[in-house]
Amino acid sequence: MSGPSVRLYSVAVVCLLLITGCASSREEIPAPVAPPESFSDSGDATMPDKWWRAFDDDPLNQRVDRALGSNLDLRVAWQRLREARAVLDRESASLFPDLDANADAETRRGSERGSDTEQLQLGLSSSYEVDLWGRIGSRVDAERFRLQASYADYQTAALSLSAEVTRTWYRLMEERSQLELINNQIQTNRDVLRLIETRFGSGQTQSADVLRQRQLLESTREQKLTIESRIQVFEHQLAVLLGKPPRSAIDQAGRSLPELPPLPETGLPVELVQRRPDVRRAHNRLRAADAALAAAISNQYPRLTLNASVSTRENDANDLFDNWASAFAGNLVAPLIDAGQRDAEVARSRSIKQQRLFEYGQTILTAFQEVEDALIQEKKQRRRIESLEEQLRLADATYEQLRLEYFNGVTDYIDVLNTLTDRQELRRNLLSAELELLEFRIALYRALAGGFDTGRETGELSHNE
Repeated sequence: MSGPSVRLYSVAVVCLLLITGCASSREEIPAPVAPPESFSDSGDATMPDKWWRAFDDDPLNQRVDRALGSNLDLRVAWQRLREARAVLDRESASLFPDLDANADAETRRGSERGSDTEQLQLGLSSSYEVDLWGRIGSRVDAERFRLQASYADYQTAALSLSAEVTRTWYRLMEERSQLELINNQIQTNRDVLRLIETRFGSGQTQSADVLRQRQLLESTREQKLTIESRIQVFEHQLAVLLGKPPRSAIDQAGRSLPELPPLPETGLPVELVQRRPDVRRAHNRLRAADAALAAAISNQYPRLTLNASVSTRENDANDLFDNWASAFAGNLVAPLIDAGQRDAEVARSRSIKQQRLFEYGQTILTAFQEVEDALIQEKKQRRRIESLEEQLRLADATYEQLRLEYFNGVTDYIDVLNTLTDRQELRRNLLSAELELLEFRIALYRALAGGFDTGRETGELSHNE
């Protein structure tokens, strides 16, 4: 290519790139719903980015860290993120000229000896579509926003995984506490049965009392089977969450639930919108749809393609580089009739943008709801636990009173049995209620949490934000 042609090509590319930059700019899309001024309640404690560490439970921390590194579903989300980056790189390549090289060699044999001829050819060709109206830039922007949405997807998956591991860990812990409690209740019922059998042997009670107590003992044994089954199910769930086969050995969990940490500071609703990865995902999907709409609109306008080439052709390799020919051309293509295809694509893209806008608004509303739900559930659950503790205190007192009256022959055993059954059920319900309170706190942490570093991000995706 000659000097003037090169300069003309370069100037044209630079100028039109400036035009492209102006054509592809778009305004920020405001949130479709207005956030409330504040949440209904808030604490003073600072919640760490890795929220589960607020429980100060080292065995739990180890398991969550292991899950973040080994869980297969999270690895799938990571590969989707890498796929999105590759798509962005592919689309971004359209912003730059293509350069191709070619080389041909041909030998022609003549009818006479020594009349063979060789022809050699070398060449370079380049083509570049000028992004006059921002079509290519808008497509690249759409993929960039989709990459950011994929990154938020990955953060959401990591956040959900951490919550699921934490819930499963404490459910396993609660079931083991239930198993210890039910073993104690079985022993209590067995001791009471021996006392009643002794009284029956001396004619101080009826056989029905013995049968009723045996039924209660068998009922508690049956409940133990159910608890043992749930323990194994939670162990299987936890193993799979950690990326291991279901029957893998799980280290023993503790037998008492942790004390609930102080209520975290909820912050402002507008800060939650900026922090939560699922909201950021919905926002970036909306921005991607907006960029795709801009690309569809730009596709209705003419396209300008610049082509440049340089080549040489000689019969002798020694003379191959002596003579060069160059060419520079521009091709302008304007759509005239397409039976409404481009208009239909614009209408489709506009509809998708509206869908993403409403999805974005619904995600914001759901985020606010999850925080408020967790706050009110925890508040009411605390009162419920206080009520259960009071009921248990009364049941203990009632049982001791009726038991004394029964052995003194003042009351029937059916009253003692009913009170004993209620008392044991209340103890089991209290353990379950304490787990529910812990799960409401987990839900609050999950609702308030933002994204966190899982260990894969550093040095891997430099332009995911």
